[in-house]
Amino acid sequence: MKNVLLLWVFFAASMLVPCDTYAQEEQKSAEVYLDEYTDEFQENFFEALKQKGIQNYDRAVDLLLKCKQLEPTNSVVDYELAKAYLLDKKYVEAQDYAIAALVSKPEDYWYLDNLLTILDKQGSPIEAIKPRIPNQNQKLQQNIAVFLFKTKKYEEAVKVLNSLESSLFKSELTRKINDSLQKKKPEQVAQAEVIKEDADDPVAQLKATMEQLMAASNFKKLLNESQEALDTYPLQPYFYYAYGTALIGTGNSNKGIEVLESGLDYLLDDENLQSMIYRKLSEGYTKIGNTQKANEYLNKINSGL
Repeated sequence: MKNVLLLWVFFAASMLVPCDTYAQEEQKSAEVYLDEYTDEFQENFFEALKQKGIQNYDRAVDLLLKCKQLEPTNSVVDYELAKAYLLDKKYVEAQDYAIAALVSKPEDYWYLDNLLTILDKQGSPIEAIKPRIPNQNQKLQQNIAVFLFKTKKYEEAVKVLNSLESSLFKSELTRKINDSLQKKKPEQVAQAEVIKEDADDPVAQLKATMEQLMAASNFKKLLNESQEALDTYPLQPYFYYAYGTALIGTGNSNKGIEVLESGLDYLLDDENLQSMIYRKLSEGYTKIGNTQKANEYLNKINSGL
């Protein structure tokens, strides 16, 4: 996980505007964290992400393949190769690298999300790749259920859940699926959430801890706390907000944006948290120099969307 995080820190810094204060801070952070990688690897990886950003996918792939030669077992390189091939609509190649990344880190939700997105683009079922992935991993199965829920494939998600042992995760996702299928009124769902968060609720206690860390700008500790909370409670939108905030606060804005936008999928009727996520997304996009998207999210807050 360390290498994954460090390279995404570098990715965040690579997208910044050099003259911006934030850019200087994050570039410095990236340089410190990437000392363990060779200059050749850093140069190729940096340029590959740049080329991918301007939609020059062939060039990005060539550079990432050079990185692959230098770091053959680096799962981040496999992930980025899969992303580049996906964007270039070369789904077969994308699938192979996405599988390699997931096999390396089977409990990483984002690697799974990437692979299943590639399968969706091809119209292929999950069953097609099950022999090639560690399908017995329980965390992987939970992540599959979450992805199916997010993509509104409720019946498939239920089938996956039925194969899992009883747990808080299973009961919570089952409830959310039932809510979606029954199309409950927002007021009922909101009331259910309020009732759940009592003084003895571990979720509420974790939220209180994270609010204190954010108030103290202790983003390094928040990064660990929120990631662990999200692993335990992958359906709680607040933990996506906290994790995204921590990533942006520690110089990994691109990854933070990805997490925050994913968290929007789990919002039910919490306008306050929605505005908080929008505001943090605006900050994240500002840090990577994308003022258009930053203003777009600010406008969402102002318009109440």
